[in-house]
Amino acid sequence: MKICLISEGAYPHVTGGVSSWIQSLITEMPEHEFIVYSISAKEVKGSKPKYPIPENLVELHEIHLGDYVDQKIVSGKRYNLTDAERLAFLSLMSERQTDWDVLFQFFTSGRIDSVMNFLGSKDFFDIVSTLCEKRFVQVPFTDMFWALRSMLLPLFVCIDHKVPEADVYHSVSTGYAGVLGALAKYQYGKPLLLTEHGIYTREREEEIIKASWIKGYFKDVWIDYFYSLSYCAYGYADDVSTLFEGNRGIQLELGCPPEKTFLVPNGIDVSRFSPESRMTRPGVHIGAILRVVPIKDVKTMLQAFAIVQEKFAEAQFYLIGPLDEDEEYYEECLELVDMLGLKHVHFTGPANVQDYLSFLDILVLSSISEGQPLVILEGLAMEIPFVSTDVGACRELLEGPNDRFGKAGSIVPVMHFHLLAHEIIKLIEQPDVRETYGENGRSRVTNHYTLPMMIDAYRTYYEKGEHHGRNRISIETTV
Repeated sequence: MKICLISEGAYPHVTGGVSSWIQSLITEMPEHEFIVYSISAKEVKGSKPKYPIPENLVELHEIHLGDYVDQKIVSGKRYNLTDAERLAFLSLMSERQTDWDVLFQFFTSGRIDSVMNFLGSKDFFDIVSTLCEKRFVQVPFTDMFWALRSMLLPLFVCIDHKVPEADVYHSVSTGYAGVLGALAKYQYGKPLLLTEHGIYTREREEEIIKASWIKGYFKDVWIDYFYSLSYCAYGYADDVSTLFEGNRGIQLELGCPPEKTFLVPNGIDVSRFSPESRMTRPGVHIGAILRVVPIKDVKTMLQAFAIVQEKFAEAQFYLIGPLDEDEEYYEECLELVDMLGLKHVHFTGPANVQDYLSFLDILVLSSISEGQPLVILEGLAMEIPFVSTDVGACRELLEGPNDRFGKAGSIVPVMHFHLLAHEIIKLIEQPDVRETYGENGRSRVTNHYTLPMMIDAYRTYYEKGEHHGRNRISIETTV
């Protein structure tokens, strides 16, 4: 069977939970062939994959959205839009419900020569004019035109690409990846599974509300637009999985049909983690496994470390993970370290996480948004307690989904660095509690969050989807 995974800004050039998850899916199902269709902002020249490419990854397609910005434009063309097509484009820009069949038919019909030309066409000009007359009379037309053009360009670039043929499609988020999965469903009639680790629409909504570069009267347009992309993915998907019940509840609020939804928790290979191999080092060693990017809220963590350092001056702090995904933010974090007078802070860069799990006493997660973090599962598998913000499935992982296992860590509100510090200090002062939390955590992971459990769930889906799809196109049919 040939399975096409569609992801946004992740595998194989970016490390992190979603990329690790994709790597696990591919490597743990050697009986199937995989295609990865990856969407990223721009191509990084000379970038090498961060993961070894499995033998059964037979195709890797990448869309670099930034490649289209410098293309030449022939302005003022006409594309003879039908009334239905004009209405579909207008609804995409102003409403949450859109006739995606009409849009997909337009882009796959061969009628447009270039996405850039279409965005410079008289048709697009007329659609924006209509929108301004109906909804944004007080907004300068030029502001609206360029805002909508920049908003729609990434989507149209994605849709304008030919999706590779496969037996089953699996989108790893809504947004652009979800729309490409819907396009594949529209074109080929093959099964589509949608998996959401975090809830893409809510994450984008939070970013838009906080964004300073989006003017106030455009924020609603952007938010409605991302809701529309989610409705598209939910509508075309045959099944929609997520990691925990809290996420599923949000999917239902966003309009996903309940009969499509099911849960598949993340899983890890517990056999790779041996608490017996841990070697306690003198002093206190506190770590965080993360990418140094704003969504991980490293600054809150550093502020908490400063409070911890006041009481435990020799405590060591390790921030383990890549530093180059947002170099400006990394520099800001270094400046904060200096401003706070922090000592013993180690930004490791890319590292073998197992080396650090072998001696860390406490792990910390301060993110403002998460799904079901693999780093928590891995830390608990090594019997290391966590202090985490109350995001995603973190509370469920540390306190239990109504299971028989006890607490495995502490939960604090987002951005409350003083509470984060307070819980870290409590664990430092209570080694017996740390030990109990660690044992509880490993028991929970072993019973609920193993890699074989996760792989079996997706293998079952793929095989079910294959039986409901049209004729297979996999190589196996020719053997």
